[in-house]
Formats: sequence, structure tokens, C-alpha cells
Amino acid sequence: MNKLKYILVMMITMVIVTSCNENSNYIEATYFTMDSNGELIRPVDYRTWIYVGTPLTPNDMNNGKAAFPEFHNVYIDPISYKQYKKTGTWREGTILIKELVNVGSKAAVSGNGYFMGEFIGLEATIKSKEHFPDEPGNWAYFSFTNPTGGTLAATGKAFETAQCNSCHNSSAGDDFVFTQHYPVLRAAKGVGEEVTPENTAKR
Repeated sequence: MNKLKYILVMMITMVIVTSCNENSNYIEATYFTMDSNGELIRPVDYRTWIYVGTPLTPNDMNNGKAAFPEFHNVYIDPISYKQYKKTGTWREGTILIKELVNVGSKAAVSGNGYFMGEFIGLEATIKSKEHFPDEPGNWAYFSFTNPTGGTLAATGKAFETAQCNSCHNSSAGDDFVFTQHYPVLRAAKGVGEEVTPENTAKR
């Protein structure tokens, strides 16, 4: 085999190996780590993930007693988003991050409304049969928010099923995820891995 043919064969081999590794990572990639005590280590760099929306249920609209009166910035890991676009289902290892921000000013140059104030907490949701085989849908819910505020905990312990999972089970639109409140996810479901919903004209 001459030198040119050898180089071509090696290049083709590298492409095939890289492709296989990408396919493997697509299935097995994880964006969370559990410690030896079964607690979730606080994820980092989540603001580089897919942002899906910011719901708000303010006290003003809930007789002053909203269960969740803060903004919730929600992010999903990019591999799970790709899987959701391709199949319309949540993969093993899906993680969503919920960043809590309190309501700040209620007035701006544009008019009256609800505007973000300060970061006050962080929560996560994970789908994992490996780690949570006995939880409904294999979903578990975590918080890194310290009651005293100011800092986040390094790890989070899963909530009891009745605290979060039961509500998601009965009311969430799509496999324990409240997709009915996130048009980004509704637009992405099952459209195909190569489709970019935000680039289409349809709204």
C-alpha cells in the first residue's frame, strides 16, 4: 500500500470511529453525578444548556399565597433535548435545571409587570431508572437552595415522592414534565433530530 492510500484509509477509519463514539455519547452522555451517599452533586454550566422558558405564579394572582411565587428559569441538557426532538420522549439520564429568581420591580419604562430580581435558589429534576427504580416514572427532584440564602448547597437529597412526584404524575403534560407550559418543548417534540423549530416560519 502506497503512502497516499495509507493516509486515505486512516482518514476513513478516523471518521468511522468518531461517528461511532458520537452515537455512543448521544445515548450514554450524562450531565449529572451522584455521590456515594446517593445525593446529587450540584450541576454546573447549566446556562449553556437549552433554555426552555420561565414560568411565574406570583403572589398577586394567588391570594398572596402562591406555592411558587418566584420566576423559574428552566434549562434542559442538550443531549436530552436532541433525543426529545428525535423521538418525542425523555431519555434515561434526562436532567432539567430550575433556577429560582425572586420578583423584583413591578414597574419599568415599558409599563407595569413582573420583572426579575435576584437569584434565590436552584433545583433539579432527573429521570434515571438506574438511580431511582422505585420512583414513579423514575423521576426524582432535588434542591440546592439553602434556607439562609446567599449560597447554594454542594449536594442535594431527593425529595420524598409525595412532595413533588405525585403532582407531576397527575398534572404534567408529558412524562412528568409540564410541557404544556413550555412552547419551546411543544414545538420540538418529535420534529426530527435535524429540524430546528425556531428557524421555521410556522408559529
